[in-house]
Amino acid sequence: MFGGLSGATVIDSLDTLYLMELKEEFQEAKAWVEESFHLNVSGEASLFEVNIRYIGGLLSAFYLTGEEVFRIKAIKLGEKLLPAFNTPTGIPKGVVNFKSGSNRSWGWAMAGSSSILAEFGSLHLEFLHLTELSGNPVFAEKATVKNIRKVLKKIDKPFGLYPNFLSPVSGNWMQHHVSVGGLGDSFYEYLIKSWLMSAKTDMEAKDMYYEALEAIETHLLNVSPGGLTYIAEWRGGILDHKMGHLACFSGGMIALGAEDAKEEKRAHYRELAAQITKTCHESYARSDTKLGPEAFWFNSGREAVATQLSESYYILRPEVVESYMYLWRQTHDPIYREWGWEGPGCPREKLSNGSWLLWDPRRVQQ
Repeated sequence: MFGGLSGATVIDSLDTLYLMELKEEFQEAKAWVEESFHLNVSGEASLFEVNIRYIGGLLSAFYLTGEEVFRIKAIKLGEKLLPAFNTPTGIPKGVVNFKSGSNRSWGWAMAGSSSILAEFGSLHLEFLHLTELSGNPVFAEKATVKNIRKVLKKIDKPFGLYPNFLSPVSGNWMQHHVSVGGLGDSFYEYLIKSWLMSAKTDMEAKDMYYEALEAIETHLLNVSPGGLTYIAEWRGGILDHKMGHLACFSGGMIALGAEDAKEEKRAHYRELAAQITKTCHESYARSDTKLGPEAFWFNSGREAVATQLSESYYILRPEVVESYMYLWRQTHDPIYREWGWEGPGCPREKLSNGSWLLWDPRRVQQ
């Protein structure tokens, strides 16, 4: 996954340590980056995971502190990822070999023929800053308009939707599976955040975001018989009436983007954000442990609950609480703080002495 790189949690936590004023812990982490975070590794790495966890963490730490070690390591690591973009279309493949400089797609991605929307669509923010901090335009050229967006704007999109699998060789969609959850999620997030990060000058990102959101609302948005609003998944025109935990970031994203929508849509998007976030809260509230499952369904009279054992687990995903945070900051409604304590706070006493193991969110197992 990380090509032999170590310390993913340390680097991903640097900004949190700093913001929480955990000064001793931050200095310890910084010393580890200086002395023990080595880039002379030779394994295969995920372009996406290394970018969001390592480069994102290092860039955040640099901007918070101005410490050169973070800037230098981020740039050097970014250079090691560039071979992933050596494809006929400029759409990067998902895996890069740090030793040989070769690349490949994930074997599970349409038999190794496809790149993933959420992966190649979640590079823009970090790579723009790599160019800004290094003076090397190659990072921005690879990850932004000249390659990725150019391909995405040119290709036909079914009903304005972005499928999850794209061939980096031909530039064609490989399967019409659309999801705002896994495989698609952060592509949409990076569009609205690119607009905001640019001081609201990146009109292309803004237009792509609102056009995508309109298509999602038209073709994927549903309201259950019980009144819960959810974003279904789309497979060639047929809806799977389920929502993944990963898709629960969308409440916060829609709230974040509401301010810059057309004036007549702003209140609507704020309400939509609140309704989706309420649904995600229900996926927690309806489990025995008050922890949400990996995916929850709306079928056979059951709503916002896991119906398959393969989706009945919780792995510390942050998307639901993230949406609570965005909605709290926008509305200051105390309900979002209350919800924030319900789930993660529920098993804390049981876990503190190590005697309980939470796995299936439908029940507590000892």
